[in-house]
Amino acid sequence: MLDTTFFTDLKNRGIAYQYTPDIEKQLEKQTTFYLGIDPTGDSLHIGHYFGITILKRAYQAGHKIILLAG
Repeated sequence: MLDTTFFTDLKNRGIAYQYTPDIEKQLEKQTTFYLGIDPTGDSLHIGHYFGITILKRAYQAGHKIILLAG
């Protein structure tokens, strides 16, 4: 069963400020989240951390995730 508080939590934290209409209906089903990171830089930065954190929250809410580092 999917955690329906996932998107509500993102909105409450101000992370999902502008979004596609009816996205909440899509997130009631299992959805795949994708994040690609280019590891050629000297270090990871806050932008990487932010994306990874959202991916973690999506996974905990029952969604599938794809993390690509390459």
